Amino acid sequence: MSFDIGRVRALYPALSDGSAWLDAAAGTQVPQPVIDAIVAAYSAGIGNTHGAFAASARSDAIVAEARRAVADLVGGDPGGVVLGPNMTTLTYRFAYALSKEWGPGDEIVLSRLDHDANVRPWAQAAERAGARVRWASIEVPSGELPADQYGELVGERTRLVAVTAASNILGTIPEVRRIADLAHAAGALTYVDGVHATPHTPVDMVALGADFYATSAYKWSGPHVGAVVARPDLLERLRPDKLASAPDDVPDRFETGTAPFADLAGVAAAVDHLAGLDPEATGTRRQRLRVSMAAVEAHEQAGLAHLLEGLSSLPGVTLIGSPRRRTATAYFTVDGHTPREVAEHLAARRVNVWDGHCYAWEPALALGIRDRGSAVRAGLVHYNDRSDVDRLLEALTSLPGGRK
Repeated sequence: MSFDIGRVRALYPALSDGSAWLDAAAGTQVPQPVIDAIVAAYSAGIGNTHGAFAASARSDAIVAEARRAVADLVGGDPGGVVLGPNMTTLTYRFAYALSKEWGPGDEIVLSRLDHDANVRPWAQAAERAGARVRWASIEVPSGELPADQYGELVGERTRLVAVTAASNILGTIPEVRRIADLAHAAGALTYVDGVHATPHTPVDMVALGADFYATSAYKWSGPHVGAVVARPDLLERLRPDKLASAPDDVPDRFETGTAPFADLAGVAAAVDHLAGLDPEATGTRRQRLRVSMAAVEAHEQAGLAHLLEGLSSLPGVTLIGSPRRRTATAYFTVDGHTPREVAEHLAARRVNVWDGHCYAWEPALALGIRDRGSAVRAGLVHYNDRSDVDRLLEALTSLPGGRK
């Protein structure tokens, strides 16, 4: 594997502003090839799809290529790639569609580890249908999601198990395949939130046992577009609400309104960018993605080790969670300071981090920090280097004395 961080960083115009961009868990910056692809789509001229003229044909081709690219990224079928504005909106759409088949006595299983976008849509849909919600708990203080508990939670009335592939605040990577096997043995479907996992590791949704895999392009250097990937035959079983005049084909029937065609050109470009992060990778795009994302994971894990060691050595800093396997994400508090005070102090020194619950509503409560402003999140992606971590650590050492 080969990973040249200098070459990678040079592709990102935003990084030239002198900031340490450690906010990527909420959204990454965009490389020049993605910007160029979006500009090229607009420059060439695009029309709505399925028309008789050239600009419409260009949009048709852009949509088709975006589906192929996302499928390559997660190991899915292009015919099962549903595109939309973001993961939350799409998950609400699937919750409505799937819950049409639920009723009193049915059950779904949610986890206390998940981002609220993989919790609230399902909980609200279950309430409307009269179905019961069962909860998988996290271990405190580690932030692990034990897979064994699903043996007790999943049963013959379980219709859906929703679980994250990685926590967006702790980085915890659960044993999704074990959870999926228990769900499938009971005849239930699995909906895997891959938003936080996809930027950090090679993804194979089939190996994970995901019936539905959700991801967001803006978390892996693309534009603000979301996707849910499933087998086409599974999508054929679902009847989402749609306009009578809208296409009834799969996956089109799940996509309401007109797509952002230029942004979809950026989605494909972002996947190509990821596939080229290891310049020595060869073969199909899917094969190159597996090699490049393995290189990304190794690069990020080295940075994470430096980050965790540095944070642990600072007086007054408390790391939240200690999962055995995690993405390059750190969540921490600083004695005497609210998370917002810490974030503002860092921002003044051009170190970008997030503070608060970060929509991890359930885990922040389980960890006992939600009512105290939660914590500060610093996350690494493939364009971060050791100097970004060093700047964070140095800035934390200059925090003024604690509040009285």
